[in-house]
Amino acid sequence: MRVGNALYRLAKDLPPAIPVFPLAGALLLPGGRMPLNIFEPRYLQMIDQAMAGSRLIGMIQPSLDGALRDDGEPELCSVGCAGRIISLAETGDGRYLISLQGVCRFRIVQELAAKAPFRQCKIAPFLADLEEDPAAGEVDRPALLKAFRAYLQANDLEADWESVSRAENGMLVNALSMMAPYGPAEKQALLEAPDLKTRAETLIAITEMTLAREDDEFGSSLQ
Repeated sequence: MRVGNALYRLAKDLPPAIPVFPLAGALLLPGGRMPLNIFEPRYLQMIDQAMAGSRLIGMIQPSLDGALRDDGEPELCSVGCAGRIISLAETGDGRYLISLQGVCRFRIVQELAAKAPFRQCKIAPFLADLEEDPAAGEVDRPALLKAFRAYLQANDLEADWESVSRAENGMLVNALSMMAPYGPAEKQALLEAPDLKTRAETLIAITEMTLAREDDEFGSSLQ
């Protein structure tokens, strides 16, 4: 997988440990792009260190059960996604505006003892993410687009259908998964889907359940 100016093909192309950015409800997927507004001092320092090294940081959610460590910091989900900083702008008021592009998912092997104000983890990368997903051709694209269209219509939203029609399956599934306004549990389920076909099926199921729930709530409000 090529991300920015870097090519990631093998385990040796990735560092054994990366800084992690816990953020509830955030979903980064391989190939996807995520804008971030960085303003907290410890995360500004994290970005500085990443830019001086591999340019990789791990996006990960706090544990879904709300568990906290002894120091008050949240426990982390076991799976996140490493992203490469492909652009950075300074705002002039102490913030960074960055863009991350997803490289591959990872599983936390061990959180490292804190030598910096931000958290760092030893990771086991999902190396299959660096290759083309063989399940991409098995995605039920018509069903995915039907669910997407229904969601847009139910929420009075528009889409650039010309761009959607041009997007290949992998880009489409991952972009829709990242854009979907679902909660942390749903986002984690999409992240941990074993392949693209399963992720598409999960996204369709979540969308259909959301629409059915909204229909029930609308019907109840009319009674």
